[in-house]
Amino acid sequence: MEVILLERIENLGQMGDVVRVKPGFARNYLLPQHKALRSNKENLAIFEQRRAQLEAENLKRRQEAEAVAKKIDGMSVVIIRQAGDSGQLYGSVASRDIAEAVTAAGTSVNRNQVVLDRPIKMLGLHDLRLRLHPEVSVPISINVARSEAEAEMQAESGRYISADEMIDAEEAAEAEALAAAEAAEAAEAEAEAGGESDEETA
Repeated sequence: MEVILLERIENLGQMGDVVRVKPGFARNYLLPQHKALRSNKENLAIFEQRRAQLEAENLKRRQEAEAVAKKIDGMSVVIIRQAGDSGQLYGSVASRDIAEAVTAAGTSVNRNQVVLDRPIKMLGLHDLRLRLHPEVSVPISINVARSEAEAEMQAESGRYISADEMIDAEEAAEAEALAAAEAAEAAEAEAEAGGESDEETA
């Protein structure tokens, strides 16, 4: 089926292009979403009449999308999920979860704007794109972890942190805290002993 594109469609064409697409894609997506018209003389004439208006609307939407893109370029959002010791999630992170996390971080996006080839099924850092407009995409990072502490460690190291590494880090932090507490006690005891010897001298 041939259609006239009313906006740029990635991997298909620019506004005004007449392209051949599968009938199902046209009927189920392009035509109902008002992204294209069936290609015939009448619709070509309608498109030419509306071209200036469509281009003006497209420019306005693109400028709005570019302003939003500047705010969220390189954004990293944390999504907390349950997972096994191997890092395999119990379930997956889908485009809806990502859209909700980005919206919660302060920028409203919908799941159709999340470019996700397949659901995320592993813990770790995942890079993907938000398509805010047919001509404006922005990269973001998704940090999927079991806890906020694990997410912080992953963000610092730039990679997935295994359960064993997490336990080692917690034990190291506890040992460090214990050593610091013991050092503080020893310093306090030394200060007290110093004070007593001063009194004896006096």
